[in-house]
Amino acid sequence: MHLNGPLLILAGAGSGKTRVIVHRIANLVNHGVSPWNILAVTFTNKAAGEMRKRVDALVPGKGSAVWVSTFHSFCAKLLRIEAKNIGLDPNFVIYDDGDQVALIKEILKEMLVSEKQFPPNQILSAINRAKDELLDAESYSIHAHAHSDPFRERVAAVYSTYQRKLKNSNALDFGDLIMKTVEAFRDKTELREKYQKRFRYLLVDEYQDTNHAQYLLTKYIAGPAKNICVVGDDDQSIYSWRGATIRNILEFERDYPGAKVVKLEQNYRSTSNILDAAGKLILNNEKRKPKTIWTANDPGDPLRFVEMMNEQEEARFVTEEIVQLKQDNGMALQDFAIFYRTNAQSRVFEDALRRHTIPYTIVGALRFYERAEIKDAVAYLRVVVNHKDSLSIKRIVNNPARGLGKNSLGLLEQYAATQGVSLWDAFKNVHAVSGVSPSARAGIKNFIDLVELFQQYAQKYGAATMVRRVLEETGYWDKWAQEAETDPEAAERLDNLQELINAAMDFENKAADLKPETMGETGVPAAPDHSLARFLQEVALMSDIDYWKDQGGTITLMTVHLAKGLEFPVVFVTGLEEGLFPIGDSAFDPEELEEERRLAYVAMTRAKTKLYLTASASRRIFGSPHMNIPSRFVEEAGIRSSSTPVSPYIDDAYSSHTTREKVSQDTDYDFNQDPDRAALPPTTPPPRVANWRVGQRVSHPDFGEGKILSVEGTGQNAKVQVFFMNGAKKKLLVKYAPLTPAD
Repeated sequence: MHLNGPLLILAGAGSGKTRVIVHRIANLVNHGVSPWNILAVTFTNKAAGEMRKRVDALVPGKGSAVWVSTFHSFCAKLLRIEAKNIGLDPNFVIYDDGDQVALIKEILKEMLVSEKQFPPNQILSAINRAKDELLDAESYSIHAHAHSDPFRERVAAVYSTYQRKLKNSNALDFGDLIMKTVEAFRDKTELREKYQKRFRYLLVDEYQDTNHAQYLLTKYIAGPAKNICVVGDDDQSIYSWRGATIRNILEFERDYPGAKVVKLEQNYRSTSNILDAAGKLILNNEKRKPKTIWTANDPGDPLRFVEMMNEQEEARFVTEEIVQLKQDNGMALQDFAIFYRTNAQSRVFEDALRRHTIPYTIVGALRFYERAEIKDAVAYLRVVVNHKDSLSIKRIVNNPARGLGKNSLGLLEQYAATQGVSLWDAFKNVHAVSGVSPSARAGIKNFIDLVELFQQYAQKYGAATMVRRVLEETGYWDKWAQEAETDPEAAERLDNLQELINAAMDFENKAADLKPETMGETGVPAAPDHSLARFLQEVALMSDIDYWKDQGGTITLMTVHLAKGLEFPVVFVTGLEEGLFPIGDSAFDPEELEEERRLAYVAMTRAKTKLYLTASASRRIFGSPHMNIPSRFVEEAGIRSSSTPVSPYIDDAYSSHTTREKVSQDTDYDFNQDPDRAALPPTTPPPRVANWRVGQRVSHPDFGEGKILSVEGTGQNAKVQVFFMNGAKKKLLVKYAPLTPAD
């Protein structure tokens, strides 16, 4: 009901966040606000599509004129429309992660720099974070040299070349889409005021996940009127590694004085047992807005914490529990989800599910558009839209073979680099490049003729027809069709190429849903955009979760990061061990630890009726077994490792104590093996300390002073994990380790 002025909606897990956004939009329209003047932005195409559909249902005939979009889709559309006003070519292509890594590898090769010394993914991450902070290549270089950091200096050199190559290829990456839009609003008053007038009401979903560039983008659009409504949950801010800044939501009221704050604290998804445990967990975070999530739902089943012998046993337990629940309760496979902290953990669950012939779907595995044959086809299509895309040209110019060998291509690349032109321009001037073979010249002419013919087609045909004709007339379809009769892999590639055609047809069928995203000067929606260029933009801006569809009849496996926004009746949160969840060294950094705790909170609140937390006492890392202690998050959620229930959420049949006893009795595994043997001199009498506590400062004769990160057990039977001031992290059995209090 709040109409004008800034509004902060703190929407707890399962509180109806999407519902409140679409009803607010409908209320604005019903109060006379033109749909043309409303913009809603979110992070995934899936979320945007759901909002668009619901708004249209609430205000039929008007809702379709509301622009509901992702941040990146909004910026891509705006940049194409305003390209000539801000020095861009409107036919730019958008490079995805794979394209970016390929380009960085190319640059490192040109620089004669080892990829092992400077991993391309790390360089890409640094460049992406720089763009999140609105640091262009020149600004980043100044910062890098000011800090005398060799890695930053190398990144600065790559960043500069990377941007030059992007420009020569008429390409932008995801970071550019936001950064260039912000720069345009910052530098061009007339342009900024134009869109402030157009979008008088702005709604921002998942505001806790915005980075600095997105924060400024929304601030510029909101303008002096400040009719901005942001919806989010600081307890679910889990993307700092990709630039998200939790400060944006925590400091909203400082940025927008007088903002109204509405808290949505009733959860409609989960049982009260699940919510109580998740609530206890998140209370351990200091950087959060005070709120208490509650539900009118039944208490439901107790939570179950299970610590198994190793990761194989953990996977076996999860699989057998699913089979049992399915048999006893008549549940469907799509009711179950298995979450893990890292992708590497999925293998043992896949093995266990396959042994039971249970179908499953992995979200975030090799995506459809990352398959080699699909990337080849898309590369052809991108060159049709933008012939300056050198990366795509190199991928397909000799695929199928056209007589263009590595030597000739290398000469043309060298010519393009020295002349400062695109590879396409070098192809057009092949007569000026000496050393190129006659067969290569003929192949290049054939390639140029094909692309120019396709460019003519693109003026009159939609995306689906273009995909079909490009596949047929380049010979790429026939290349695989000839092998398909004897090679099952080739047949599968053909199926995937057919699916690409189907995807383009689906895009055309759904084009009517995209028509509100016109930026014309009138309020009249534009005609549906069936173009190849628009199809390629949609493909480029797909996120991992956008690829996932609830196919039915399969169990879902995914990392916790991808699970946000989803819900399942039964959830297994696995690998809850110190060093894995919370991951790595995050325990040493208060901010990182709070984010890991938020991630665990997100995982737990995906469950509707049943929640299982699992861990492994031993897990193989690089082939060697390592002993683990349960994650602190288990105890913080009110679940203690004990054979005696001390919490309403404990399930006695699978308590940590019982399972550890089974490990010691039924296996010959040496629990002293992992704790560092140098830390276990048997001749030194142990100190008489009744209890050790997390955070306590201790001293060791070999390792020096340190701090206890975690404790399992009490007295002389305690096992502690200590981070020492020399940088070492050790798991020690107090019974043998000469550990003494240092405070």
